[in-house]
Amino acid sequence: MQRRTMVALLTGGVLGAARLAADAPAEIRISAKKFEFHPDKVTARVGRPVTLVLTSEDRIHGFKMPDFGLRADIVPGQETRLTLVPDKPGRFAFLCDVFCGTKHEEMNGTITVVD
Repeated sequence: MQRRTMVALLTGGVLGAARLAADAPAEIRISAKKFEFHPDKVTARVGRPVTLVLTSEDRIHGFKMPDFGLRADIVPGQETRLTLVPDKPGRFAFLCDVFCGTKHEEMNGTITVVD
């Protein structure tokens, strides 16, 4: 009897952990450095939560994604985490909105959201 109870508890714990992992947002890591994001093209799925984990390699940068109303500073030595649930497919631009030098206007990227 005790063995069956232990097996049931272990199985339930594993299945519960698997459900929690399935519900956790996917993470996409994006690093920023003067004039570029890396990667500058990423993909997400409609209706699935995604967390953008943003880091800076050199200085303070900005991250702005107007179509989803997202805006954050990216500070060197820290992770900036933004979670979103894309609600429509398409290609959506993100950009640096903290001036970082002569090629600042070229510092941008795209998130493609698929069904």
